[in-house]
Amino acid sequence: MGERAFYFLLTENNVGGIAWAIGGLLSHNVPLLLNAHQEGDLIANLLRRYKPEYIVVPVSVAEKWSAFPTISEAEGYVLKRVMPTSPELFPELSHLLPTSGSTGSPKLVRHSYANVEAAALNISTFFGLTKDDRPLMVLPLYYTMGLSMVFSHFKVGATLLITGENMTSPTFWKFLKEQEATSFTGVPFSFKVLDMMRVYRMKLPALKLLTQGGGKMERELNLKFAQWCQDTGREWIATYGQSEGTARMAYLPSKWAVEKAGSIGVAVPNGRLWLIDEEGREITQPNVEGEMCYAGKNVTLGYATSPEDLTLGDCRHGQMATGDLAYRDDDGCYYITGRKGRFIKPFGKRVGLDECEQIVTRIVEGDCACVGDKDENLWVIITAPDLEKKKEIMDALVATLLLPATAVHIKAVAEIPKSTAGKILYHNLLEEIRKEIEE
Repeated sequence: MGERAFYFLLTENNVGGIAWAIGGLLSHNVPLLLNAHQEGDLIANLLRRYKPEYIVVPVSVAEKWSAFPTISEAEGYVLKRVMPTSPELFPELSHLLPTSGSTGSPKLVRHSYANVEAAALNISTFFGLTKDDRPLMVLPLYYTMGLSMVFSHFKVGATLLITGENMTSPTFWKFLKEQEATSFTGVPFSFKVLDMMRVYRMKLPALKLLTQGGGKMERELNLKFAQWCQDTGREWIATYGQSEGTARMAYLPSKWAVEKAGSIGVAVPNGRLWLIDEEGREITQPNVEGEMCYAGKNVTLGYATSPEDLTLGDCRHGQMATGDLAYRDDDGCYYITGRKGRFIKPFGKRVGLDECEQIVTRIVEGDCACVGDKDENLWVIITAPDLEKKKEIMDALVATLLLPATAVHIKAVAEIPKSTAGKILYHNLLEEIRKEIEE
């Protein structure tokens, strides 16, 4: 490739994916990491918009990209040329990741080399990582928390165990046990699978640390894992982060795992968290809700929506408003209460959609997602087959939120759309509802 080439890396979870990602960073080339199995049209749209010089794809899907000439092949991946040259790049730009949701979105997060170094140092410090660690990586490489696992463990010279196997597959468990994985990192959905697989009954003597990120976890499940870890001499550490903060920005020390289950804890080492009110003033007293802000060297450069944006410098200057609403307890631990934009105002009354989800999940099992349509209607989407509880859900929402029943709509579906990282795709869900209404 040379140096300062811009390339798309369509990656799977394997050694080759890590080699092409980290090899690119170390040689001062700039990858955009994407899902190798994302829809071809979405990738094609990004190719047309950003015009990378190269595309790197797994051998298994190389035929789909036969229109581009092959330059070389290594580690199970094929390097193909797309354009004669690369667009101009900011000297400190290290790599790009898609924003949350569909990777077909042209909005990308711009990371710097300083971001990579800071994230690696911060994360390896609060987890206490050493060269003897053998973490099992199931999170996608193109997902910020997955990539941060690589940064932080390579920082200390640890051995990374990476797999694309399904967590319910016997091959997955054979790999975990034979390779003596010492830690496991997952999103809430990952731990639902572990719960379903009755991980508590398994003999896993090497497994010492479980860490969770990727959004809010149901308190009951969180507490279940925290208690199990406490009872078996393991550590349970919940974390919080965003792509815009090079993954992790807060963590809950394991000593508080049970006592403060549901909290995201405190800022990572070398970082700072604080809250602001609607006028932008810092909130200094405890137990008052505000928008959470973060400062640290892991705060990314900003966004890109076009190739011209790849020349931009640092637009954030080390601090950012997260868009999350939270409060801080007397010990300085933070609790997320919702998203700044996750509100609707039916009949002029402010209703938090995250609060609605919490009410519903206390009544039914299964997945739940709440969305708002034009500030007029609250849609509650559930996967629970027990529709007899629809009235109970309706009564609870009407009584708690003081809404008229005509503003609440409950719909059962087979599956709620989620990203590969397990996050609910609210936009997709709302689009489906609007199509149904129009029909």
